[in-house]
Amino acid sequence: MDRTTSDHAEAIGLVGFATGLQGIGGLVKTRVEDFRVEEQATKLNLDQRGRFTAARITLRNWETNRFITRMAAALGIPKERVFFAGTKDKRAVTRQLFIIDAPANKVAGLDLADVDVEVLGRTHQKIGFGNHRGNRFTITVRGCAHQDGTPMTETEALAEVEAIRTSLEASLGPERFPNWIGPQRFGSGRPVTPVVGRHVIAGDFQAAVMAYLSMPGADEAEDAATFRRRIRDEGVTEEVIGACPDWMDFERRMASHLLERPDDHVGAFRKLPNNLQLMTVHALQSVVFNRALHARIEAGLPLSEPVEGDLVGIVDERGQLESKGIVEVEARTASRIARNCRLGRLTVTGPLPGQDIGVAGGTPGAIEQGVIDAMDLNGVEWRVEAIPRLSTKGARRALVTGFEEFTCESVPKASDGTLDGRWSEGPREGDRWHPDGACLKFRFTLSSGAYATTLLREFMMAPLDHLG
Repeated sequence: MDRTTSDHAEAIGLVGFATGLQGIGGLVKTRVEDFRVEEQATKLNLDQRGRFTAARITLRNWETNRFITRMAAALGIPKERVFFAGTKDKRAVTRQLFIIDAPANKVAGLDLADVDVEVLGRTHQKIGFGNHRGNRFTITVRGCAHQDGTPMTETEALAEVEAIRTSLEASLGPERFPNWIGPQRFGSGRPVTPVVGRHVIAGDFQAAVMAYLSMPGADEAEDAATFRRRIRDEGVTEEVIGACPDWMDFERRMASHLLERPDDHVGAFRKLPNNLQLMTVHALQSVVFNRALHARIEAGLPLSEPVEGDLVGIVDERGQLESKGIVEVEARTASRIARNCRLGRLTVTGPLPGQDIGVAGGTPGAIEQGVIDAMDLNGVEWRVEAIPRLSTKGARRALVTGFEEFTCESVPKASDGTLDGRWSEGPREGDRWHPDGACLKFRFTLSSGAYATTLLREFMMAPLDHLG
């Protein structure tokens, strides 16, 4: 177990690093403005006769699904008539494209706190998950520190960033890093989605719903923790639902459905947005991928160079893995495939298990199968009869991905201190930040499906809760 491993990290398989350096420590998201994301949308065709309104919307400290629920209610439309390319971090300032089945004047007049709407026009074009080129990030890391907790100077922190970048390039190739699936996929602070997903693929929707409602989180707000504790202790009652915080829309809807129909756990689960329902299954697959990636690192196998038995796939012009054309590396093809991996045309992949996707061959396959066996997922059919659209055929995911337009610079500390909130009282044992440490601003672009937090994690080498 490495020095930054926690129960949370173990639960989602996000342990280990690509380099043996010490990292800069520090904290992300001590302030909402410290984490900014601007979606790079695919080309949008506007047409004044179009059915939908296209809008670029800037959110401050909004979880994407909860924003969509509130916006749809304000516009008087079902939330299923709002289309978007991907969920973004909650504690952040985010800017992304939404396609909305509502009149432009109503969208422009939307009045919600910390929401800025720019109507672009009308369109016939919908968008869906992954329909964007990537995301541009501007992220501030505060309180950089050495492993012993002493503050890092700006010079030391910048030198460590450059050393890690050089080490990543030496082992993985230029501007490459391990394609870990980040903590957002699992529920930051409360990795509930893979737990729910395991119950879903087992067809146990009662356990799935109760896990979503009642599973505690390490750093949840007190009102949320109290609600979940009462669900565990008292079950679903009118009094408990009345104590549900206003911002917990999904939990209230699920619990209210159970109060009216105590035996309809499938119906209660359906109160979650469709994309979040699907994310529970994807999260369980993602734990498999993360653990397989880590096991490969532990076994000393390269991530970007293929070995015999590996499954490799084609990388498209957006830096994405094409779903078709996955082939196994054989002795006679190994040198040619390795050359194309170095050129960025092909990439080594890891498992997102499902009905039709098996493991690799040779040593890589033994590693992948070992992870699946250890998670007691061998023989799982990944078929959900109660909600068929949650069934999955499985897929492969690139083990490494790229970053572009990378810069890192020191920035002045805020005059009123570098930290706030739960960090203001001083470091806890084992934490890697210091209020007198350097403050660095990172800028970079990632393709869709890659996580900024996992790139920063390679530079920070700090506990997951330091990533926000």
